[in-house]
Parts: sequence; structure tokens; C-alpha cells
Amino acid sequence: MKYLKIVTLLVLCTLKLQAQKVQNFTLHSATDKSGFTLSKSKGKFVALHFLLKTECPYCIKHTNNYFEKAGALPNVIQVFIKPDDEKDIKAWANKLAGNDAAKFPIYQDVNAQIADQFKIPSGYAFHGQIVHYPALILLNEKGEEVFRYIGKNNSDRYSFENLKAKVQEITQKE
Repeated sequence: MKYLKIVTLLVLCTLKLQAQKVQNFTLHSATDKSGFTLSKSKGKFVALHFLLKTECPYCIKHTNNYFEKAGALPNVIQVFIKPDDEKDIKAWANKLAGNDAAKFPIYQDVNAQIADQFKIPSGYAFHGQIVHYPALILLNEKGEEVFRYIGKNNSDRYSFENLKAKVQEITQKE
């Protein structure tokens, strides 16, 4: 029993050490007139979904899946980010599922500055371009990074079910 308590304490300490405060940033939506500023999201988890540049059916499927299930995680703000220009993001967003899409803006990451700030690796060859890999970064209620998942290719995404389990795990440890 003592061993279990020690291991639990070590895991909690490691989680606390890994939680890195993230520099504030603002993103502007390409699909409506809203914006997202990290400092205004205190008290909730934030899931940053770094989507691929250009046309990607996996990004559409991934985003629609999160749109559909987001209500199951009311304490998590879902932020969908694309590095394309505004016109291309709007055209891409028109392919998203109808009713849910209006609730979730698609934010523009001009020149992938936020992806670079979060050190999302670049170098993935996709549709004749070199782009950042798809990624999910989870920030806790204090704006600290507590989890990241970097996909290996355009179809390698962190599922909603995995995110739900990860949020529950982190919440229980805190």
C-alpha cells in the first residue's frame, strides 16, 4: 500500500512539473466575427486542435466528430486552428456538418505562428507542401500545458474518447 502511495505521489509531482504556463495569445476566426484569447478562458480546460493546411478529409472527419461530441465535455473549450488564409478556411469550413459548425469557429493561425509557439513539428509533406503535423494540445484551467499529442500523419488524430478520458484522469489527479 505504501508503494502505491509513493508511486501516486511521484506521478502527481511529475504532472505538476510538466505543467508549463503558456504565453497568452489571440486567434481570430475565419468563419465568424469571434476571437479566442487564452487569458479569457481561465477556469476551463482548452483543447487546441492544430489542423493541417490545405484540403484534408481527415481534418473534416476529426472536426465533425468533436463538434458532435463536445457537449460531453462542457468544461473544455474546443479551439480548431488552421494555418490557411481566410478564404481557404471558409471554403474548407463549408464542408463541415451544418448545425454544429455554427457553434465552433475555425481560427486562423497566420503563418502558423501559434503552431510554432507551441513547437508543433513541421516537415510533414502534404499535398505538395511542407506543413506542421496535426496536433492536440490540452491546457488546464490555469492555462498550463498538461498534455500534447502529435500525429504521425494526416489520419493520426487524438480521438474525442481519448481526450475525455485524459481530462477525467487529469481532473482526478488535481
